[in-house]
Amino acid sequence: MAREVSESCVDSLLTEMVSSYCNRFYANKPELAARRIEAIGYQVGHQLSERYTMERPGFSDHLEAIKFICKDLWSELFKKQIDNLKTNRRGTFVLQDNKFRWLAHVSIDPSIDGSSNEDNSGTSTENKAAQAMSMHLYFPCGIIRGALSNLGITCAVSADISNLPACSFVVRIKG
Repeated sequence: MAREVSESCVDSLLTEMVSSYCNRFYANKPELAARRIEAIGYQVGHQLSERYTMERPGFSDHLEAIKFICKDLWSELFKKQIDNLKTNRRGTFVLQDNKFRWLAHVSIDPSIDGSSNEDNSGTSTENKAAQAMSMHLYFPCGIIRGALSNLGITCAVSADISNLPACSFVVRIKG
């Protein structure tokens, strides 16, 4: 019998992990919190990739490995495939999820803005909200990087949330 974890539990775990690293462990060091969250995602992605590729032959090229991430791994994580995959054929891939589930339940506390100047408070609140949203994306970026690393592909992964609820993950193959 396959073991499954409730989706809401995973959502809550991610939210609590980001909150703990950003507000308690590394409250004054957001770059360190981001690296730690990404490192946890990396380990998860590495292990998931190992589990889901155990019985398959190796991948012939980078595109095959990226397709595995888009179809198989994403389906296991989110019960759907990536909505769109683009490449420049020079080692950069853009994976787009038009409704990224892990951002759907992220709420931002409006009291996080300590500014008393009303002219700047909206901008400051938007910046803090964008920063809080981006902290939730280090984990899935780590998952993608860890999975590809397990497949022998060294890369850098970043995320773009300029068009919510869509989220794009940019994978840049190194070497």
